[in-house]
Parts: sequence; structure tokens; C-alpha cells
Amino acid sequence: MLSKTREGDSRVKYILMDYVGEAGWPQLTRNEQEHWLGAYQAYMEAMTKAGILKDSKGLYPTSAATTVRVANAKTQVLDGPYADSKEQLGGFHIIEVADLDAAISWAARSPTALHGVVEVRPVREGTLLTDDLSQYIKPE
Repeated sequence: MLSKTREGDSRVKYILMDYVGEAGWPQLTRNEQEHWLGAYQAYMEAMTKAGILKDSKGLYPTSAATTVRVANAKTQVLDGPYADSKEQLGGFHIIEVADLDAAISWAARSPTALHGVVEVRPVREGTLLTDDLSQYIKPE
């Protein structure tokens, strides 16, 4: 269930997750890197001017990741990402817009959409642990 962000406000927060091939960046020429950084800067400025950008973060490369899992009551700590995949989560933006169509429109404007994937997902206010848990449990 999507919740409203403020009383009487029908805007919804979405997270735009940028999945990129992080190994590709070092292969670009300096001019190509400058071009893409300029494109990202213009995209961020457009979201800021539109008043929809609520937060934005970049992530360190997957080589800096640590994966933790508990199996058979033993904690396993692994260097690196959970899954070995072609694209990695490189960063995210939290936006507040009227609906999914607006969020998709902003995701399509992202430079990441030209060379990677932008996943759009609604953001919950709180977590399963801060909400009324009865809404997540099957009825009897």
C-alpha cells in the first residue's frame, strides 16, 4: 500500500536506483567521462529545480562491499557484493512526485538509463517493524 507523504498531499516518494557496469567507467576517455559527469550534473540540477529531489547518494564500488549472511546459526562474512552480476547498484535518488508515471518520466531522463538500468520503486514511510504489522500477516 502506498502512503501519502503528508496529510492532504498526494505526492509519493520513489527511489530511483542506478544500476551500472562499474567496470566501464575507467575504460572511458577523459572527454567521455567529462560528458557523462556533465549530463549527471544537469539531471541533478533539473530534479532540484523541479523541487522533487529529496536525497541522492552514490555508493563506493562493489569491491568495497561486505556481505553478511547467517546460515546454520553461523555468521558468514564475505568480501564483495551478494550477487555477481553484469550491473551493480551505483547510487540512488529519492524523489517525491505525483505518481508512478512521473517517477518513470524522471527515471527515463537519467543518464544511467542510456547505459545501465534505473529501477523505480515506491518508498515506504517506516519499515515492516514500524508499521502496524497486522497488515502484513495473512488473515485467518
